[in-house]
Amino acid sequence: MFIFSNFLIAFADVLGLVLTIAYWLILIRVLISWVNPDPYNPIVQFLYKATEPILAPIRKLLPFSLKFSIDISPIIAFLIIWFLKIFLVQTFIDLALKLK
Repeated sequence: MFIFSNFLIAFADVLGLVLTIAYWLILIRVLISWVNPDPYNPIVQFLYKATEPILAPIRKLLPFSLKFSIDISPIIAFLIIWFLKIFLVQTFIDLALKLK
């Protein structure tokens, strides 16, 4: 069982790292959007391509009145990422520790 336990710990660490990277990419995208970036810049294109799969489904779920005002999808994405880091990653780690 220690092999499965170590696998769960490794999976939780990688998941936590992926969620942290997603958080920072969204934050950088939000900060860059304030300065009207050049859409042909490769860094800006990468940020949009990397974060749009996260933000687009959230935008589709928002009520119609919120779609044309301030974009709050990054805030909702931050809350989801925060929840997943606290709940899901910690659950995998606790489960792995109980299996040891």
